[in-house]
Amino acid sequence: MTSTYDNHAFDLRNDPDFFALLTGSYKRIVGRALVEDGQGPDWLYSHAPFVVLAHNTLPDPRFIYANRTAQNCFEYSWDEFIMLPSRLSAEQPDRAERQRLLDAVTRDGFVDNGRGLRVARSGRRFWVENFTVWQLIDETGKRLGQAAIFSSWRDA
Repeated sequence: MTSTYDNHAFDLRNDPDFFALLTGSYKRIVGRALVEDGQGPDWLYSHAPFVVLAHNTLPDPRFIYANRTAQNCFEYSWDEFIMLPSRLSAEQPDRAERQRLLDAVTRDGFVDNGRGLRVARSGRRFWVENFTVWQLIDETGKRLGQAAIFSSWRDA
């Protein structure tokens, strides 16, 4: 099954429909608001003090969204991030644990208060803590990917 977001021709940085998918699915699945009223796509991309990442539904999912905080944390530009297979956000020994987490998200809809070891472009290893990963599911029930947020990380 392919989705709209399996094609990287889309620039989702300030896309209102993608913002609605991120925030709407988070509210429906996790039960909390992702952003405060009045905060829109530009705020989430440019000013949010927390990391927001999303990947698509390809067999080897690729990132389709990474806000500026994510870009700074992982040391990738927008253009580099959206071509990156999401598995590469973790080093090889940590990928099995990451995949188990994503499988739990697929099964349960979301995982809250997660923790994992990740790697930046430079090779810097860091712990992400208290993260939430959820299914990107539109209002018709179509699965379009998965997204993650976290605001706490520290070098390993």
